[in-house]
Formats: sequence, structure tokens, C-alpha cells
Amino acid sequence: MENNNAAHEYHVTYFDADCGRIRHESFDSLADAERFASRQCAGEESWAVIDEVTAEPVRIAA
Repeated sequence: MENNNAAHEYHVTYFDADCGRIRHESFDSLADAERFASRQCAGEESWAVIDEVTAEPVRIAA
């Protein structure tokens, strides 16, 4: 059963052409993730993928 109140975060995986590596960043909003991904897709070899991930609540022991 899915928790409809669960928080989501957005992971952007992208190719950094400057160093030739695949990297990732996390964002709290889809709009921020889309803006970042768009900036990463400036060159011919560039690409970016956005994944929506359910953020697991953190439990702290007392």
C-alpha cells in the first residue's frame, strides 16, 4: 500500500561533459530538477534523466 502523504524528491542523473563522468544531484521540487537538467543538456553529447523517488522518513532512536 502506498503512502499518499510521503514526501518525494527528484534525482537528476546527468553526463558531465567537462570531466567525462556521470553525476547526480537531488532536488526537493520537480521544477528545480527540470531547470537543472535543462542546463546540463547544452551540448551534443549531454543528457540528463529525472527520477521521482519517495523519500523515506528518518527514524531517530531516543
